Amino acid sequence: MDMAKVIEDVAFNILKQAVIYLPEDVKQALKKAYAEETSETGRTQLKAILDNIELAEKYQAPVCQDTGTIIFYVKAGAEAKNLDKLEEPLIKAVRRATKEIPLRPNAVDPFTQKNSGDNTGRFIPYLNWEIASGESIELTVMTKGGGSENVCLTGMLVPGEGINGLKKFVIDAVIKAGAQPCPPTILGVAMGGGSDIAIKLAKKALLRPLNEPNPNPEIAKLEKEIFEAANMTGIGPMGLGGKTTVLGVHIDYAYRHPASFPAAVAFNCWAARRASAQIDADGNVEYLTHKMRW
Repeated sequence: MDMAKVIEDVAFNILKQAVIYLPEDVKQALKKAYAEETSETGRTQLKAILDNIELAEKYQAPVCQDTGTIIFYVKAGAEAKNLDKLEEPLIKAVRRATKEIPLRPNAVDPFTQKNSGDNTGRFIPYLNWEIASGESIELTVMTKGGGSENVCLTGMLVPGEGINGLKKFVIDAVIKAGAQPCPPTILGVAMGGGSDIAIKLAKKALLRPLNEPNPNPEIAKLEKEIFEAANMTGIGPMGLGGKTTVLGVHIDYAYRHPASFPAAVAFNCWAARRASAQIDADGNVEYLTHKMRW
């Protein structure tokens, strides 16, 4: 068995799943938003989004022309073999996906301003590592569009402001972002750790399905409060007004230094693209977020 080829094929498949088929929880949230939206303009925008999703699936074409920056989350079993060789097949999968799906080339050298043409380059695709028990490898891909990425925010709050300061920070970020992240959005919110830790936790929080409440009741309550406040802004679908500005709010945290209160907000547009698969030690594959459709 060629494990490198298995990993390449799985990475290619989850990339294809992610950019074409939105996760079921996201589709259901958009349908619920359409049914409950009271603004006629907002309903028109949500209907266009739902039609777009249907056409992407019908023609197996990317759901958005901006196929994003490619980020992999690798949850590797401590007993898994050849982890040092995992990056190469992931890069090969991205190059193959760029050509075959196809994906829009989105990797630009910030010094030369030249596009690599295949969505790869220094630290791109980016790999986030997590060590778990066992021998299996779980791969998750997120394709992060430029519009939502451009309004992601980190900041340092005054420690004495506490949770009220966090709420204000998040809602101010939503208002400032306006139409730029293609609402309705999903918000990943994190606090604590350090500035780099907060934004990594906030972005990873975007991977939690919308139909999975936070297991911590206190955090779940805070998520609901921020969700309701964000939707009271009236920004609405595509920023054209309405009651649906965000589809969900996911919060994570780390312990902080007594003198610091880092906070971060990561936005995901309505095209919240993610897909996961698990590969066991024998090369058997289970697709976790999507059923294979080809």
